[in-house]
Amino acid sequence: MNYNQNKKIAQITSQTLIIGIDIAKFKHVARAQDFRGIEFGTPCYFENTKDGFQYFIRWITLIMQEEGMNKVIVGMEPTGHYWLNLAHILKENDIKFVAVNPLHVKKSKELDDNSPTKNDVKDAKVIAQLVKDGRYAEPTIPQGVYAELRVAKKIRDFLTEDLQTVQGQVHNWIDRYFPEFLTVFKKWEGKAALQFLKLYALPHELAKFSDQELLIHLRKTVKRGVGLSKIQQLKQAASKSVGLKQGASMAKLELKTLIDKYELIQMKFEELDSKIDTLIDQIPGVQQMLAIKGVGRDTVAGFFAEVGDLN
Repeated sequence: MNYNQNKKIAQITSQTLIIGIDIAKFKHVARAQDFRGIEFGTPCYFENTKDGFQYFIRWITLIMQEEGMNKVIVGMEPTGHYWLNLAHILKENDIKFVAVNPLHVKKSKELDDNSPTKNDVKDAKVIAQLVKDGRYAEPTIPQGVYAELRVAKKIRDFLTEDLQTVQGQVHNWIDRYFPEFLTVFKKWEGKAALQFLKLYALPHELAKFSDQELLIHLRKTVKRGVGLSKIQQLKQAASKSVGLKQGASMAKLELKTLIDKYELIQMKFEELDSKIDTLIDQIPGVQQMLAIKGVGRDTVAGFFAEVGDLN
């Protein structure tokens, strides 16, 4: 038993009501006991609604009055995201809540009846017992700007996943229809390479463009650095391409759809990063952290999104 666990156990006294909750999508079940494991009342079933939460809080209050207790600690298994709404309600009502490890719940459920089978009422008691033994963690529920940052980082993770998917799909398209393209350009996401892809032309069609036509198209976004030499390399590669020619019309539509999606994701990244910058500028100490070599704004944003207010 480590020091931290001893501290947690010491916080639970004879005046502490211990609640274990088995979390579900629609309806939760709670059981109450004291520090010795003696259970109070009957299991409380309540829905994941405002009325359900109010009923649960009244149930806690009633037991505390009946048993003469002045403290309460609520333990729950962080099942997916279904526990978050309840956690916020408990925080608003100044009720301490903690999270137990799902693996500990699974390992402990055989102690009472020698059965590993899942049962909501049984699991609620197991969770309460784990809290009694100090086997829990205190989750951070961010508020204000820190809550905004956590959601922003979640959005960034979604966008990153979508971007990686689109990047793979464009590579797949190039491998099928113009495999020689990446012998001319190191990567298709560069300004010049992307601009040529936005001709939405298959290799045999690209080879028919004049050098001047391709240069005019290129200069719409790339003013210097890439010129006629690269255009001639591209046309030569296109003239010898072994890319597919069948299904040309839909192939071009596929490429346009992918590039539109890619550019939309990039635009959303820019919007999100701008909002994240605005958020972290509101947090004390950020400029000092950014002054540390190797620490960037994304690292700082991720740090505060996880730990919340350092105070």
